[in-house]
Amino acid sequence: MATPLTRRTLAVLLGLSLAASSPLALAVSDVLETPARKTALADDNLLTDSAMAGERIVAVGERGHIIYSDDQGNSWKQGSVPVSTTLTGVYFPTAKHGWAVGHGAVILHTSDGGKTWEKQLDGTSAADLVIATLEKQVEKLEQEVADAPDDKKADLEWALDGMGFALEDAQADKEVGPWKPLLDVWFADENTGFALGAYGFMFRTDDGGKTWVDWSSHVPNPDRFHLNGITRITGGALVAVGEAGTVFLSTDSGDSWEKVESPYTGSFFGVLGTGDVNELIAFGLRGHVFMSTDLGKTWTTVPNDSGNTLNGGAATRDGRITLVGNGGVVLVSGNGGESFRTFFRDDRQGVMSIQPVSDSALVLFGESGVYHSDINGKSQ
Repeated sequence: MATPLTRRTLAVLLGLSLAASSPLALAVSDVLETPARKTALADDNLLTDSAMAGERIVAVGERGHIIYSDDQGNSWKQGSVPVSTTLTGVYFPTAKHGWAVGHGAVILHTSDGGKTWEKQLDGTSAADLVIATLEKQVEKLEQEVADAPDDKKADLEWALDGMGFALEDAQADKEVGPWKPLLDVWFADENTGFALGAYGFMFRTDDGGKTWVDWSSHVPNPDRFHLNGITRITGGALVAVGEAGTVFLSTDSGDSWEKVESPYTGSFFGVLGTGDVNELIAFGLRGHVFMSTDLGKTWTTVPNDSGNTLNGGAATRDGRITLVGNGGVVLVSGNGGESFRTFFRDDRQGVMSIQPVSDSALVLFGESGVYHSDINGKSQ
C-alpha cells in the first residue's frame, strides 16, 4: 500500500527534486498556468485539506482539484481552478470568500463559495516580494553598520553577512523557478489574512489579496524552518507551528510574532484551539500531541495509542476534538483534548483533514479522496 504523504513530505520531495533540476522548475511554472482538468474522479484522488464555507464543505488536493458539497459530503461538484498544481490548504472566513494555497507558492481566491477561483500570487511574484524585502533590510543594515561605533560594528557586520546570504538565496531561488510550496492559510475576515509554508515563508494581505506583503521577517525564524499550520484560538491569539517543534505566537492580530518554548523537537503539522480561552493543541510526527492552557507557557503531553503521524484535526462547539493521520488513524476526545480514544480505519488509508457534520458523523479527506466515518472510525 502506498505511504500517505504529509504536507511536510510533499514539500521536501518537491524541494529536493527541483533543487536538482531546473526543467522540473519549468514544469511547476507550467502547472501554475494550466487550469485544473475537470474529472468525475476528483473526490477519489488525494485531498489534502478542507474547510467549511458556511454550510458548504470545500476540499482541495492534487492537480489543482477543488471540490465542494452542499449535502454533508454525499455528493460533490468540482470548482473551476486556474492552476493544476497540488493544493495544500484552504480557509473560508465567510460563506462566500475563501483562499487556497499550494505548491509553487500559489494563492487562490474565491468570492462565490468555491465554485470559481482566481490566482492572486505564485512563486514568481512571491520571489520578487521576498527579494524586495531583503534588499531594503540589507540597505538599512548597511547604513547601521556605517553609523555604528566600533564596539558595535562586528555584531552588525555579522548580521549583515547573514542577511546578504539570505538575499543571494532568494535571488537563486528566483533563477530556479517557483517551486517552494505554501502549506496553510488563515483569514480573520474578507480583508486580512496570512499564508505560510516552506522555508519560513509567510505572506500577509490587508486588502483581500489584491496585494500581498512578505511578512517572514516579522517571525523570529532565522533557520527558516517550514511553517505547516496556523490558526486563531479562543481569546484572539494567532498560533503558527512547523518543523523542528517550532511554535510562534501573536497577540496583536499577526502584526508581530514571538517564539514560544516548544515541548518537542519533532515537526508539528497542525494546531487548533480547544474552544476555551488561550487553550491550544499542537500535533504532528509519530502521533505526538501536546496541550497548553496558557498560550504555550506550559505544555502537557497528551498520550494516545497511535504512533502515527497526525495531519489534521477539528474541534466542535460541544468540546469534542478529533485528530486524523497516517494509516487511517482517528483520535477522538470528548473532554476538550485532555485524553483521546484511538481508532484505525479498516482500509488504513492516510487521512489529511476532517469535517464533523453531526454528533456522530465525520467526513474525512486524504489519500484516496473522501471518506465517511462515525466518531469511532468506522466507515459509513
